[in-house]
Order: sequence, then structure tokens, then C-alpha cells
Amino acid sequence: MPAGISGATTAENQANPSKGATTIFDLLSGPKGSPFDNDKDYAAATAFFPTSTGAVANTNCSTGALATGIGFGSPPILDATRITASPGQFDDDYTVGVSSPDPSAPWTTSIGMYIGGGKCTANVGGSAPVVPYTAGFGLGMAGNGGLTSAGGSRDAGAGPAYTGFKLKSVTAAGAVAVGAAVEAGWTNRSGQALVLGDTVFGSSTTASAAVA
Repeated sequence: MPAGISGATTAENQANPSKGATTIFDLLSGPKGSPFDNDKDYAAATAFFPTSTGAVANTNCSTGALATGIGFGSPPILDATRITASPGQFDDDYTVGVSSPDPSAPWTTSIGMYIGGGKCTANVGGSAPVVPYTAGFGLGMAGNGGLTSAGGSRDAGAGPAYTGFKLKSVTAAGAVAVGAAVEAGWTNRSGQALVLGDTVFGSSTTASAAVA
């Protein structure tokens, strides 16, 4: 089931929500039609039964499938004392689900998101080698868009396999309004205005890559 946003109506969540509380989700399950969108996968899987052509999609919405990084949240705004490389704190310029513990060496595959990389080849002769995703993985963000400013939508790109918008910790160089750019390409979706030195998980203005 694609991710739903608290504060959006059922009809909005079934379409492409943007208003309501900021919500994070796995990019491989949260956008509509993404690889692990269970509503779509269940319909496809049931088509294998001899007497069935596949279940009708139920149009339910949830938070998307769980993965490493879900729960990687914070108060809407982090002050300078929370942004440090010290254990237990947050790092600046951290792209969630993509940055490794060493920010200068991001993951090039999905091994940081999923145990074993999240994907393997078909079982042949008792062996199914791991083949991690190389594009389109990470965490996405939606919400705090429709009520205050344009943007903040869950789904991006062309369907039916939609992508989403990644999030990264970014720091304000001055006053930043709700829905404005904190840094180039990263928007303030915290629901609160920022002042110099405030850090938020900004929402990318560029759609994530197609899953591969």
C-alpha cells in the first residue's frame, strides 16, 4: 500500500497527497506503484492462482513497508547542538538511506537500506545471489505542501511506477519561510519558519531516480 499522510483525506491519499503532517517513507514502497507497494503486488501475486485473474487493488494507504532508516526522525527543527559527528547526534548534509556512516562515502547500492541489499536473483540450483538495488532507493518525504505552499507531494515522475522525493539534513544560512529553499534543491517542509543555524530534513525538489 502506498504511504498515507495524516491530515490528508482518504481520496487525497489514494491520489497523490501533499497536505498534512510531514511523513517519511521507503522510496521502494511509499510512492504509488513502487516495487513494494503491497496493494499492487498482492493483485499481481494472486493472478498466479489457477482460478483467479488477480485481486482488485483495495486502494488502502499506510506508511509504506518498513526498512532500515524508518524511524530516522527528529523534532521538526534541530539547533546547532544537535548537528555534530558525535555518536547519538545528527550529521549535516545526511541523505537518509543513502549516506553511509562516513558522509564522504555514500552507499552506491541499497546495502545500507536493506539486509542483504533487499533483492536477489531467482533461485537456480539452490543459489540465489544477492543483487542490491543501485538506483532509486532511500527514504522519501511528503506533506506540509498543500496548505502552505506548492509541492510536498508523495509521488513524482510518470506512473504507473512513481518515484518520490528524498530528504537530507540541511542548515539555514538565514531566515527561511515554510516551503522555501533551505539550501539549493532542498525545501523546508517542517511546518515552521527557520532562523540562521536551524537544521531540518529538507525535501528534495528533484524526483528520485527510477528504481533499478
